[in-house]
Amino acid sequence: MSSPTPRVTDDSIKVRQLSHYQFSWTASESGGLGTWTLQLVLDQGAWEEVLAIDADDADNLQDVLRSTETVFYDVQRRVLMFGVTRPGE
Repeated sequence: MSSPTPRVTDDSIKVRQLSHYQFSWTASESGGLGTWTLQLVLDQGAWEEVLAIDADDADNLQDVLRSTETVFYDVQRRVLMFGVTRPGE
């Protein structure tokens, strides 16, 4: 008797491809720096993630996201992975 095939669910997928992203800035109390967030839309909307980031990270991430065609996000580890390169290239 063979063992049953594990069921694939949204929660079981650990790495997803970035489809769209949106930066947002929310004002804070008077004189405060405000809060930057980066909303990630993954696998054409199958999953979404919102990251709180600082202004320097927002600037750097926007540069990298504009210049990278393929971006993946590891949902479990909360890691953005930029680009796909074949070994030897």
